[in-house]
Amino acid sequence: MKKFLSLLVVLLGLTLTSNAQVVPNPDPNAPDIKFENEVIDYGSIDYDANGIREFKFTNVGKTPLTITSVTGECGCTATTIDGKPGWPQEPILPGKGGVIKVKYDTKREGRFEKNVTVSSNAKLSSMKVRIKGEIKAKPATGEN
Repeated sequence: MKKFLSLLVVLLGLTLTSNAQVVPNPDPNAPDIKFENEVIDYGSIDYDANGIREFKFTNVGKTPLTITSVTGECGCTATTIDGKPGWPQEPILPGKGGVIKVKYDTKREGRFEKNVTVSSNAKLSSMKVRIKGEIKAKPATGEN
């Protein structure tokens, strides 16, 4: 009986996992997003430095690309810059490009590596790009 229940749990888990996968758009004319770089390395930067970086992309598909949302994996990675979405709000025509801006909170010391999810009407409806780097220690204020 234990083996049967264990097998049932495993099968249920596999079923739920397979349903959670991103399904490619079967339309052969669907837009397709191609990033210039899927990883941006900040390198080693100063504490409280400018944390805004840009992912450049091109619609290499055959129909207009519409980006529906861009989300960081935590509160330290913003995709809204100065109160405005950091991605194009208008459709991107085939062969044309755009920029997705992300901002990492550089008031956090140490190494970081964060994913940003881009949702769109492209062949792959959800893609991940990544930022990484290291924030140097906060400078001493000179106060005792």
